[in-house]
Parts: sequence; C-alpha cells; structure tokens
Amino acid sequence: MTRDKHHKHHDSALKVNQGVEQPESVSKSAVDRYKKISRQLFLPEEYFRGIINGDRTMLSRAITLIESTNKNHQEIAQEVIEKCLPLSGRSLRIGITGVPGVGKSTFIEALGKKLTSSGHQLAVLAIDPSSSRTKGSILGDKTRMEALATDKNAFIRPSPSAGSLGGVARKTRESIILCEAAGFDVIFVETVGVGQSETAVNAMVDFFLLLMLPGAGDELQGIKRGIMEMADAIFINKADGDNLKKAQRAKTEYQNALHLYPPTESGWVPKVGTCSAMTHEGIEEVWDTIKQYESLTKSNGFFEQKRQEQKLMLMFDAIDQKLKNDFYLNKTMKAALDAVREEVLSDKISSYVAAQRLVALYYGEKKR
Repeated sequence: MTRDKHHKHHDSALKVNQGVEQPESVSKSAVDRYKKISRQLFLPEEYFRGIINGDRTMLSRAITLIESTNKNHQEIAQEVIEKCLPLSGRSLRIGITGVPGVGKSTFIEALGKKLTSSGHQLAVLAIDPSSSRTKGSILGDKTRMEALATDKNAFIRPSPSAGSLGGVARKTRESIILCEAAGFDVIFVETVGVGQSETAVNAMVDFFLLLMLPGAGDELQGIKRGIMEMADAIFINKADGDNLKKAQRAKTEYQNALHLYPPTESGWVPKVGTCSAMTHEGIEEVWDTIKQYESLTKSNGFFEQKRQEQKLMLMFDAIDQKLKNDFYLNKTMKAALDAVREEVLSDKISSYVAAQRLVALYYGEKKR
C-alpha cells in the first residue's frame, strides 16, 4: 500500500520536458573572425591608400600600429608615416588642457561641433601618461562626447593605455601626421590634467589653450608658473548662472597675473576670456582668438619657425629614447646595474661615479 502510494506520488510529480539547446549569446565564430581581422596586417601602401581615401577603420588600424611595441608593427608604421609626411602639416594643431573638473570633454564637444558644422574636419587625440595606472580612464571621454563621437566630420582617438610620457607623446605626434594626411584640418590634442604632459603637448601644437574654473584665487596658488607661461589663451569655463561674477573676477586676476610675465617670442599677447560649454556662450570667442593667433604668427613667421623647431625636437627626443632603450635592454648592462646598485645603496660609491662607470662600460661594449 505504501509502495503504491509512493509510486503514485512519483508519477504525479511535475515533469519538465527537455527543450532545444540554446545557442551561446555571443557567436564564437564571429569573435574568432573579428580577432583574425583585427590582427590582420596590410602592406604600408594599403594603409596609406585607406588613410588618404578617408577610411576611418584603416586610419585607426594604422594608429594602432604606431602604438604597438611589436618590432614588425613599428617597421610597417614608420613606412606608413613616411608616405603620409608629404601630406601632413596642413592642419591647425591646438593643445587643450585644464585642471580636473574643468569640463574639458564638454568644452571640446561644444567647440568641436561648432567647427564640424562649419565644414571643418576635426581629429581629437588624447595624451594620458598616467593611464598605465588608471587603466586608460581617458576612454571615458569618448563616451562623454557622444555627439562628436558620432559626427562624420570628427575622429576621436584615446591615447594608449600604458607607456611613459615620452613614448605616449611620440605616438601622439606620429598620429597627428596620419590624421593630417587623412584630411583633418583641425587637430585637438587633449591632456588629462595639469602636470608634465603639458610640456609635451606644447611641443607638438601651434596653439596652447588653458581652461580654468571660476574660483581663481585658489587655482593661482596651485597652478605651475610654467603652464601659465605656455598658455596662448586662458578661458574660464562654466561661466554661467551663479558662476558669472566669479568668472569675471577670475578673468581679471588672470589678466593681472599674465602682465607679470615677459613678452612672448611669438609677439602674441595671451588672451583671457570666459565661456560656458553648457550654454555655448563664449565658444565663438575661443575660436576667434585661435584664428587671430594663427593670422599673426603666420604673418610674422613664428608659426613656421615653431613647426621647424618641433621637428628637430622630435628627432632629438627619438635619439634620447633610442639610446635609453638600448642601454637598459643590453644584457651586460642589466647584470652590471644590479651589481652597481648594491654598491650605491651601501655607500661604497657615489651615484655620480656609478653612472660614469656604467656609461663607460656601455660604450666599451659597443666598441667590441
């Protein structure tokens, strides 16, 4: 009886029929196909043709080669750059920096949309030497510039997710060449914040714009004099609503501060203004200021002089980087460094003598 009851209960239990096996949410074959395409290398001529014909995908791939540390990729990248060089130099290069929270992304989108709507082709490049620590936080800028990111006349390229300041700066300079060959006539080079990267940006642009917040008093204490001296214009962003009076007061303070600096080599008197990226108030003035600078420096010869100096600076930077890499990657030097390090730490020899000894050893190795 008990067995029958148990058997009956078992038969009446809920039954689940086995359904059709569901496919994976992401197609493995599609992923494999994408990986194969993304790894695919082309001939330098193919990259070049794609770039000058306005193929954004090919431009992105060529910049990825520039950013790669793979020797084969670098060889191809340098050939592409050589082909693009005769078509470069025809843009207006603008460096944009500012203190954290100043609203660079909103500002770049506001000014960028003004330029693209009036027929300009705009490329936005970013220098982020700190990205090896923040894991490429600059990528967030692309999502914050939604309207510009989908603009057919704009191209936004975040910086590499790792690398030294020198390495990232070199890659950005080379990316500028490719963007100019692709037909972009205005290049924005953005930096993450106020620091060493500003010097690197100033060495690759024609015009350097510093964005500040309305609360000027505290900022004047915190900002480095060198960055103020580099600026061709200072604009106080977020000059709207309750911030209007603060912005006007900040404008006066910055104008007074700039009067203390010696005259610029370019003959240009740095301008100070106010703007609001949210309301677009003053954005027109920013562009007018940049165009006035371009007109003056092209007429007095400084524009071209600065470009020529930048080319030589890039060459010397590349020599420094090459020598440094060769030194530290040399097997003999790696072993010698470990030994000398211990002597320096135990105060057996001075740091200066240690450096002399290592350099002498390195050149001795090279002569063999």
